[in-house]
Amino acid sequence: MTNNYIYTGSAENLPEGTVSWESPSNIALVKYWGKKREQLPANPSISFTLNNCKTTTNLTYSNSDKLSFEVYVDGKREEGFEPKIKTFFERISEYASFINAYKFRIETSNSFPHSSGIASSASGLSALALCICSIEQNIDSEFEGEFFLNKASFLARLGSGSACRSLFPKMASWGKHKDFSNSSDFIGTPYSYIHPIFSTYQDTILLVDKGQKQVSSTVGHGLMHNHPFAEARFEQANSNLRNLKHVLKSGDLKEFNKIVESEALTLHAMMMSSDPYFLLVRPNTIAIIEKVWAFRMEYQLNLTITLDAGANVHLLYPEAEKHAVLDFIKSELVVFCENGAYICDNVGSGPKQLSL
Repeated sequence: MTNNYIYTGSAENLPEGTVSWESPSNIALVKYWGKKREQLPANPSISFTLNNCKTTTNLTYSNSDKLSFEVYVDGKREEGFEPKIKTFFERISEYASFINAYKFRIETSNSFPHSSGIASSASGLSALALCICSIEQNIDSEFEGEFFLNKASFLARLGSGSACRSLFPKMASWGKHKDFSNSSDFIGTPYSYIHPIFSTYQDTILLVDKGQKQVSSTVGHGLMHNHPFAEARFEQANSNLRNLKHVLKSGDLKEFNKIVESEALTLHAMMMSSDPYFLLVRPNTIAIIEKVWAFRMEYQLNLTITLDAGANVHLLYPEAEKHAVLDFIKSELVVFCENGAYICDNVGSGPKQLSL
């Protein structure tokens, strides 16, 4: 498959210009944790594509005798982000060799806090991959459609594994699984076999800690090598994905909650039992979870929690329960959020091109 994405065009008379994309973050329901070679997942995963949590990237490209770039975040030069982008460009150069004839100015902004457990690398790297593919499209007008998105997903994965799932509307899976047709370790694949209730699902993100994580996801993934529970965890993820497939089709929300919460807690259990071990949840994270469980039991609602690699809590629930849940957040949960901050989001329609 990898050979399919190698750029075979000319390196002469390349166009110059600017392209812009916005791409969303995503929230995994079955978590991927652990990598194999070449940014491949140790286990399959599936996620909701979000709507409001997104990265907007403006990429200006001009001819140069060698690859160079600068990164600007919210209008300010951020050299601290450039090593990661350098690694990304090195990884994709085999598949997008034309980048070696360009100088890039990367201007990017997030609609949410960076490095706090919302997948900013997923939205950021997917937006940048889409911009790179738009340049290739400007070179080769036949480069479009499904192949365009698949290559963008392929490139995005080389920067951030979860980024390959942000390219598609509503839901996407990543990682080979025998029960999911067309599933792949190399690209994300859209997943549309879902009950209508999930098409408008809500995700309210409670910002417990808006600061940068003490341990990056990259480091955390690496600690799954030789982890004493790694193989059992990978088997669990495969089993949960298989079971979730039936739940997504039937709309069984109680079983949905059970699988999703188990996945979230297992993710953090892997962190706490790695060597060295680490802890990303905070006391307010635990307090929110316990409040949600009590509220759900009392009012028989379908509110559930999930966590990414951070302290923030994602509250997932059907759109019909939105008013009740938001009232609950305002009355009982904002006190546990940093400066009372939370983000209201929902299942979204995927990336959007802003300019050619």
